[in-house]
Amino acid sequence: MADRIYNFSAGPATLPYEVLTQAAKDIVNFNNTGIGLIEMSHRSKEFMAVAEEAESLVRELFSVPDNYKVLFLQGGASTQFAMVPMNLLSKGRTATYLNTGVWSKKAIKEAGLFGNVNVAYTSEESGFDHVPAPSDLTLPADSEYTYFVSNNTIFGTQYHEFPVSDAPLVCDMSSDIMSRKIDVSSFGIIFAGAQKNIGPAGATLVIIRDDLLSKTPDTVPTMFKYSTHADKGSMFNTPPCFAVYTIGLVMKWLKNLGGVDAIEKLNREKAALLYQTIDDSQFYKGHARTASRSFMNVTFNLPDPDLETKFIQEATSRELNGLKGHRSVGGVRASIYNAFPREGVETLVEFMKEFEKNNG
Repeated sequence: MADRIYNFSAGPATLPYEVLTQAAKDIVNFNNTGIGLIEMSHRSKEFMAVAEEAESLVRELFSVPDNYKVLFLQGGASTQFAMVPMNLLSKGRTATYLNTGVWSKKAIKEAGLFGNVNVAYTSEESGFDHVPAPSDLTLPADSEYTYFVSNNTIFGTQYHEFPVSDAPLVCDMSSDIMSRKIDVSSFGIIFAGAQKNIGPAGATLVIIRDDLLSKTPDTVPTMFKYSTHADKGSMFNTPPCFAVYTIGLVMKWLKNLGGVDAIEKLNREKAALLYQTIDDSQFYKGHARTASRSFMNVTFNLPDPDLETKFIQEATSRELNGLKGHRSVGGVRASIYNAFPREGVETLVEFMKEFEKNNG
């Protein structure tokens, strides 16, 4: 892979190299059919088999119970900000939201269009540098659902213990889906944009408990009802075919690697290397509080913005790409999702030590 650089982009993000090479072949000629994958009918037996295998692998790897539907939808996770309250939040009723970053704020705004929103927790005053522990939360039992974002890409925070709620838990797992073992049965809905951990941009994975499918008001447009897509196996209209196919390839890669348990071990090791480098230094300062640190997005600052600019420029020249922090917070952000190789983290750590020695 001499022509490849280390891509620390927050998303779309690094995909496994073997997935990319296989996809490149199948775009031109899928399984020797003489037709490229992206020009094949979604109703063909060949693509139906692709979609069924992708769903089966998601179920297997994430231990999805039988009373949950697995859907491949479009519109990104941002569409789910509206789709969740459309389907679950009746007029005059209340949903509970935990505000721990930009994406939860956007979801709160959308939910307010459909019903009442109770923001039961916010870390905005501290610059979204942490997420709450379960003991920090008082969650009303009569809420329609409790909504939170498991990992915050911009601020580098992550829930290591999930909230406990009598109301159905709804979780945006866009940036840490499949990165660690979880109990799906403790959630009502899990959704994730594919473009960080499980595939390319264009598909949104939704895992929804069967009993929630009947809660949707009749006034919700057909395309925005979860039941519409559940009843048709994500084939109500033309699905994001290439993205679904690639998710299937990524799931095969993950299974061959040893599954979610194996990737969690690798993810923790990669993050530990970076955080140890930050903790051993008086030059670098992490943004997230230690107990809330993300294993997916490591955010940190240097002593001043000029040094941060120099750091990013020099890193880019070393083929360490995509390290610039989000425009709203600045600094440096290393996104090290499932497919990001350990060697890339080791190379970044070496560069950080050298840069501190030369500029500290």
